[in-house]
Parts: sequence; C-alpha cells; structure tokens
Amino acid sequence: MPIKIPANSPAERILGEEGVELIETEVALRQDIRPLRILLLNLMPIKIATEVQIARLLSHTPMQVELGLLTTSSYTPHNTSREYLQTFYRTLDEVRDEHFDGLIVTGAPVERLPFEAVEYWSELLDILAWAKTNVFRRLYLCWGAQAALWAQFGIEKLLFEEKLFGLYEQEVLTPRHPVLRGFPDVFQVPVSRYSGVRRADIQAHPELELLIDSAESGPCMVGHRATGDLYMFNHLEYDTRTLHDEYQRDLDREAGIAPPRNYFADPDLSRPRPNVWRPLAYLLFSNWNYWLYEDTPHDLSILRQAQTKEPAA
Repeated sequence: MPIKIPANSPAERILGEEGVELIETEVALRQDIRPLRILLLNLMPIKIATEVQIARLLSHTPMQVELGLLTTSSYTPHNTSREYLQTFYRTLDEVRDEHFDGLIVTGAPVERLPFEAVEYWSELLDILAWAKTNVFRRLYLCWGAQAALWAQFGIEKLLFEEKLFGLYEQEVLTPRHPVLRGFPDVFQVPVSRYSGVRRADIQAHPELELLIDSAESGPCMVGHRATGDLYMFNHLEYDTRTLHDEYQRDLDREAGIAPPRNYFADPDLSRPRPNVWRPLAYLLFSNWNYWLYEDTPHDLSILRQAQTKEPAA
C-alpha cells in the first residue's frame, strides 16, 4: 500500500521519482481504510534527507501509512527555513489532542552536549510525556534513543574518545522478537556516534531487553518488554552514501579524522562498498508496521486504556 506524506513537499517529489507509491488525501479517504498514523519527530539538521529515508522505509508495507512531521517550537534549526517548517511540520501544541499509532524520534548532532544543555531538552521531555498517552508505540533512533533512556530510566550515555564510525557487525540476541523476524543471526549496520550506553546499565533494568548487540560497537537495539518501545542506536535507515557524506563533512571540520571502518571499497576512499544493510532496513520497518497493525486499537482515542502485548522472548 502507498504512503501519505505532506503534499508538495520535497520528500514527496524525491520519493515519486524513485517510484515509491504515494497516495493523495482524496484517494486515501475513498479507500475507507484506517491508515497507520506515524509521527516523525525530526531533530536532524538536514530535514529532507531524513524525511526521505524514513518515508521510503515506512512505505514498504501492505498497510496504508500516513506520515506526519513534528518539529520543536522552542528551537529553530539553522539549516531549515522557518517557511519550510511552517508549511510541512507541526508542533506539539498542534498535535496535542491527536492520537497516533507510532512515534519515531530521530537522532541529532548534539550527543557531546549534556542532555540538559540541549536547547530543546525541556520541550523534548514534554513530547515524550505526551507520547505516553497519545501514541501506541515509540521508536527512538541514535541520540533520540539515548535521550529517551536517560529521561525514562536515568541511563547515562558514555562519551567515546573517538567517533565510532563505519560498518560494524551486530548479533541478534532475540530472533523471536516481532521486529526481528527474518533477520540473520549476524549482520552489518552503519554506526556513526560519539557515545553509547553500557550493557550493564541496560541489564540493571528488568523491564528492558537487549535485542541486538555487538562486541565492537556495543548495544545496538533495546526493547521495552511491556510497552514495545524500541531504542535503536545505529542506522539501518542510512542511504548507501550517508557515511561518505558524513566523512566529508567531518573532514571539513576536523582534519585527520579516521574514515569509516569497513565502508570504502577502494584505497582512495571515494567509492562505498555495496549496500548490505538495505534489505534489513526495509524488514525492520515492515515488521514494526505490521506489529503496530496487529496490536493498535482501531479507535486510537482509547489509547489510555489500551494494553500492549509483551513480545515473545
């Protein structure tokens, strides 16, 4: 089934050119199907690239998906015009009385700051509190996952001396979890961060479960046993050249930074290796969509009374 995203947005044009099936509001209403309502809190500086990455993956599902875009009102990004945000994005006050099947919170390039020093930290806490009652399940990515674990469990992030950067092998610990069905035992995933969380800190909370781990890069995905919330520290959603582009950006800021590990196919660091994680990115989001579809009440307004199912171990 197609995905519905804000009309006339750059992401709509890019996805249309890629052949992703999109749906207009009038057609969606005529189909008389309740779509999965997904809200994307996009904290990344390059908004359009993140919109495209997430919408592309959400579209790979037999369900109709409606993607809404959320931004902060307490902080205005420097890389995105106010006009663009006002046209295609909404704020918490504008969605406060609505209900959604899922919320995706992206990462942000602020991980070397203390959480409380982030300009929109107070507003982010408000959004997380609102999402407990107005959203059925939540998917936190990279810094968004670290921020949520700190806000909800007091789990501190561990700052690294050097950036963890490249393709790293991961091991699936819970293959029967609904979002990991069909995953191989081990796989490579893009990693790009200056911080992480300790396994011991996760294991100290019995309501949390380590789903994917890595001997080299540490915890990759954590799940909440009761709510089904997911905390994903790495980047299955990345495009083939995202690590390349980040490397070039980092070189402009910091000469001599090491290139991403296991990523480039040639000595001159110009050509990435073939994308081996793309099928798993589609699988993860397809599984997540279907899991939402199975468990979410048809009437989202009763979310406060809805009970989630505990995933199989």
